[in-house]
Amino acid sequence: MKTTLKFIVPLLLAGLLPAKALACAACYGASDSPLAEGMNWGILTLLGVVGTVLTCFLVFFVHIVRKSEAATEAAETAAGAKQSDSDNSTHV
Repeated sequence: MKTTLKFIVPLLLAGLLPAKALACAACYGASDSPLAEGMNWGILTLLGVVGTVLTCFLVFFVHIVRKSEAATEAAETAAGAKQSDSDNSTHV
């Protein structure tokens, strides 16, 4: 019985609220209100933060790929130089 009341009472209270209390300024049609302007700035700020974080991830992974390629190239160069030194010593 108590769990039923926990669901019924909030639904009844929500049904008694005026319609203006259920909608934000943008949904209700006052898109030039300070609330709507603040909401728009909040959305733009969050988009900026998400874009910055994604850009940082991209830059980090590009950095890792370039370092890996440079290390691979250095290892191949060292292996080639070592092999050419051993080839020169056998021909002498």
